[in-house]
Amino acid sequence: MSNDFEGYEQDFAVLTAEITGRIGKVPKLLGDEKKQMVANVEKQLEEARELLEQMELEVREIPAQSRGMYSSRMRSYKQEIGKLEADFKRSRIAYSDEVRNELLGDDGNSSENQRAHLLDNTERLERSSRRLEAGYQIAVETEQIGQEMLENLSQDREKIQRSRERLRETDANLGKSSRILTGMLRRIIQNRILIVILAIIIFFTILMAIYFSVKRH
Repeated sequence: MSNDFEGYEQDFAVLTAEITGRIGKVPKLLGDEKKQMVANVEKQLEEARELLEQMELEVREIPAQSRGMYSSRMRSYKQEIGKLEADFKRSRIAYSDEVRNELLGDDGNSSENQRAHLLDNTERLERSSRRLEAGYQIAVETEQIGQEMLENLSQDREKIQRSRERLRETDANLGKSSRILTGMLRRIIQNRILIVILAIIIFFTILMAIYFSVKRH
């Protein structure tokens, strides 16, 4: 399972490196080349998001005691994607302003104001997205903690049940041993009583024999 996750990590690292390089090229290109670069970056960002989803599925399959390390790595990857998307938005805004200026032919002053306004709105959206992402991450971590607690409780319950079964078996074995010992003691007492009775009979027989022997003389 961890091997699959590490394979996805390598693909993610290569893909994000390519995206970073292409985002840096967007403001420097013109015309169709810039349009093609924007389309390529959009496609690669989508691929990166799909990779993240696949990695998250792999993390859910990892045992709870080893899941924390992978969850931390997933958080950093999501932050990286968020940063790339923010950089891409900025490069696209610059690209849109340039295209609009070319079409309208204005002096650029109003465009600069609009650009600043758009950048401000973009930053606000990014902050809101980060807050939502943080809230989602907290919910996921809370769910994971709850699952771990339920698993621990289930394991404790199984241990208690096994202990009870062992106690029942021990009680049953003690009961059998007690019955066996009681039977042995009963037989010992019976044997001793028989020995005493035989001794008495033998004693009286000897006395009778002595008595009749003396009487004849």
